[in-house]
Amino acid sequence: MNRKKKSSPKIPGNLSRSIIDILRKNSGKTYNYKQIASVLGVNDASSRNQIIKKLAQLAAKKEIKEIDRGKFTIEENKNYFTGVLDLTTKGYGYVMVEEFADDIFIAQKDLNAAFDGDTVEIYVYNRRRRKRSEGEITKIIKRKRVEFVGTLQQKKDFGFVVIDDKSMYTDFFVSGNKLNGAENGDKVVVEFEEWPEKADSPFGKITRVLGTPGEHHTEIHSILAQYGLPHEFPEEIENFANEIDTSINEEEINKRRDMRDVLTFTIDPKDAKDFDDALSFQKLENGNYEIGIHIADVSHYLQPGTILDDEAYDRATSVYLVDRVVPMLPEILSNNACSLRPKEEKFTFSAVFEIDDNARVVDQWFGRTVTYSDERFAYEEAQHIIETGTGTIPDDVSIRNHAYSVRGALVEAVVTLNRLAKKMRSRRMRDGAISFDKVEVKFNLNEENEPVGVFFKTAKDANKLIEEFMLLANKKVAEFIGKQSPKKTFVYRCHDEPDDQKLAALQTIVGRFGHKLNLKDRSTTTASLNNLLEDVKGRKEQNMVDTLAIRTMSKAYYGTENIGHYGLAFDYYTHFTSPIRRYPDVMVHRLLQHYLDGQKSASEEEYEQKCHHSSEMENLATNAERDSIKYMQVKFMQDHENEEFLGVISGVTEWGIFVEIVENKCEGMIRLRDMNDDHYEFNPDEFSVVGKKTGQSYTLGDEVYVKVKNADLIRRHLDFTLLGNRAEVEAS
Repeated sequence: MNRKKKSSPKIPGNLSRSIIDILRKNSGKTYNYKQIASVLGVNDASSRNQIIKKLAQLAAKKEIKEIDRGKFTIEENKNYFTGVLDLTTKGYGYVMVEEFADDIFIAQKDLNAAFDGDTVEIYVYNRRRRKRSEGEITKIIKRKRVEFVGTLQQKKDFGFVVIDDKSMYTDFFVSGNKLNGAENGDKVVVEFEEWPEKADSPFGKITRVLGTPGEHHTEIHSILAQYGLPHEFPEEIENFANEIDTSINEEEINKRRDMRDVLTFTIDPKDAKDFDDALSFQKLENGNYEIGIHIADVSHYLQPGTILDDEAYDRATSVYLVDRVVPMLPEILSNNACSLRPKEEKFTFSAVFEIDDNARVVDQWFGRTVTYSDERFAYEEAQHIIETGTGTIPDDVSIRNHAYSVRGALVEAVVTLNRLAKKMRSRRMRDGAISFDKVEVKFNLNEENEPVGVFFKTAKDANKLIEEFMLLANKKVAEFIGKQSPKKTFVYRCHDEPDDQKLAALQTIVGRFGHKLNLKDRSTTTASLNNLLEDVKGRKEQNMVDTLAIRTMSKAYYGTENIGHYGLAFDYYTHFTSPIRRYPDVMVHRLLQHYLDGQKSASEEEYEQKCHHSSEMENLATNAERDSIKYMQVKFMQDHENEEFLGVISGVTEWGIFVEIVENKCEGMIRLRDMNDDHYEFNPDEFSVVGKKTGQSYTLGDEVYVKVKNADLIRRHLDFTLLGNRAEVEAS
């Protein structure tokens, strides 16, 4: 009988790493080559010789230390760094650390239970000059989040939750006593508890059952839960807010500048419920104008150290989903006490300017006020006044469901403010501001929140009027504090210069459509960007070019170190005008009053931390808003599965083509594997895919006809079938 010879264990492929792992995990101890061979389970002469040679090499490179002849150890803190894990959908990740120019690559086997966004300690194995360095996660310092959204796959007395987030590389095991009433197929929120060393999956418990996948409220609540955003206020917060004294009392009025007799009005979207800004207008005897930008005095009601303030800080922003608003403040404040409703007195925080006929600021005043709003206009009503110069609002424009007349003083105010706003905007553009008037996609919803139509929202003169005066207030408040000496801690809205590589890539892409960018210096860059954005208006590539141009820009953020605002061409800028929906504006109000009262500079460290939190929450809210739009687009397209649509190729990748439908801006993908007429290959230099046999190409910006293949509500994904180029389809 032939016996198989038992094979000896082999030396590991990456011997350097294996040796470092042994020494790192046993720091403080020394090992000789025999002990390392024993740990590795090898005992042949060849393996021992390789270990001896490798130990000498690592010591020579100072990766390890020979503290006695033939005895090696590793420095405890050497090659350990801290950073944030960015996971890809393919299961591996990267960690950015300050000490390295490039991110550190982390293979999936080296994630060691870390999830996307976690702050981690990593051990870097090799610092390479030309190739990306590689590392292993050795400790999870802080979890970005511990709750995840997924679908329960229930077994007999346990279950697994498959996570929605594409960057999550594992499911969660949930024991039977932690299912919390969830049933097979339910969309749930699962909370991470632990990941035992020898377990294939982390252990969790279900904290909320969201409902049946695909149902409207289930999916909207899933989007909020995915980003850790709340969908309602705890009862104690509502009760606290309802107990606040919101009366306009004489004692408080006497502490403020009384501007109730000055003509004041609001201009907002017709469906707005909270009005956090108003404008006042009066002509002065010297021919100039006194214009007040009055903002709801949220900080009067929102006192530091209260549970309401803690809740507002945690939220940091209101979240605007397609079918609802998740407010930063309870309704008693957001829609009542702090909403500058018509025919009501309100406590406000104001920036009041004397402005000449050339829209130059001659004088300024900042402080707390009491105001009275004489009128409320929707943008459409204000636009009608601007376009006609009259105060007759027809019933098809009116938000009152009937025609009405506006008194002459209000008409004069709106028309004059529009004229001044245009001068301010023109000056801003000359100074190098960039005009991003990107078309917004909006949905007409029925009573069940089903999308029944799509419309595009564009900014007209009435919108731009409000925008210019809000920008003026934000800019002047920031200048007022920022230019004081000695320097005072303040909250700035910062926007850095665009990424040169992204600008160069944009230059290449728009060149395909006959457009040019001059990137010689800042002034030529901004001027040519504005020309580009103007040139593409109404053209098939508009939305794609607008989107790509925005992506070249740095992301705006809140910070205590002022670097100016590139996109607006302002040296100083802050957010002062929306404290109902943004916590940084509340901080700005508090700091402004603090300094108006002659107080010393606030703690920079404290406010920098608050700025960082606010920026992070803003990003989460933006992602949730985008996801809700994508969800509604998929929902809308479900009812149009057999229709043909004209679209523009908006992106090209190695696995497929993205197409944006012209008439509704819904974007979906044509997968290369579904293009059966040829074998298509990706050409990154030409932003195209090309058929090997026919040479047929589909390139960024091409017009094509598509049909909906699959509208997946749960994954919020659209798959298209390609019908062909526009010319070919229309000719056939």
